[in-house]
Amino acid sequence: MSSVSIECVAREGCRIGESPVWDEREGALLYVDITGRKVCRWSPGTRQAQAIALDAPVSSVALRQSGDYVITLGTRFAALNWKEELVTTITQVDKDKANTRFNDGKVDPAGRYFAGTMAEEIRPAVLERRQGSLYTLFPDLSVVKHFDQVDISNGLDWSLDHRTFFYIDSLSYSVDAFDYDLQTGKIGNRRSIYKLEKEESIPDGMCIDTEGKLWVACYDGGRVIRLDPETGKRLQTVKLPVDKTTSCCFGGKDYSEMFVSSASDGMDKEWLSRQPQAGGIFKITGLGVKGVPPYPFAG
Repeated sequence: MSSVSIECVAREGCRIGESPVWDEREGALLYVDITGRKVCRWSPGTRQAQAIALDAPVSSVALRQSGDYVITLGTRFAALNWKEELVTTITQVDKDKANTRFNDGKVDPAGRYFAGTMAEEIRPAVLERRQGSLYTLFPDLSVVKHFDQVDISNGLDWSLDHRTFFYIDSLSYSVDAFDYDLQTGKIGNRRSIYKLEKEESIPDGMCIDTEGKLWVACYDGGRVIRLDPETGKRLQTVKLPVDKTTSCCFGGKDYSEMFVSSASDGMDKEWLSRQPQAGGIFKITGLGVKGVPPYPFAG
């Protein structure tokens, strides 16, 4: 087992860093700052992050097959042209609700963009319950709602054989699995595959590795954990120097590096003085496993 090393690579300090995605075309890491209202792109070459400021909370970013990106912005699915810094609304959801926004989102192996909503927070993880829903934006730009009554729609990914969809509703403290139909994008037969332990705190974003194991960022738990979805066992814990770890992805030239986003919202001065890297993006090397490249949105 190689030794694991952790480095804070982007220190700009997001309020709520989220949705890290490796962009192979650019050789760079994309991520968002939800309450900071910006999409960022960090380059390992320059070790700098560029940012595009937006007009609403931006909660996830994904690659687009035709180039550039798609994002979830407020309650909108939108297209982002990086060079022009131009945002074009694709469609809006939750029109009957005044107080929700999108949270985490990810593209499935067939190029559909899955993303869920939640109520706006009063303070971190404190919000009106069961206001969220899970949606899919199809390549023809139509939208399907899978279910509602969600607290905080969060981490999502697919098994290597594309027959299982993994999903986190954070305040259930559970990682769930659904049967998945890749042809139609339909999900069913929901079940819990892992319940978080007290010190792991709140499950947030997640990703899958090439061995089919899940990595889950634990918000307020200051760690990422590796789970076996078949046995429901935790295989590994990697602790980070910040409490509010939010999401994770694999990237780098061969997808052997893990990037972990974090948040600083809700931390007082004393807490921040103990964790000066809160809100930074961390790179973990030496895990001994690789990740699966992200799928681009086909629309």
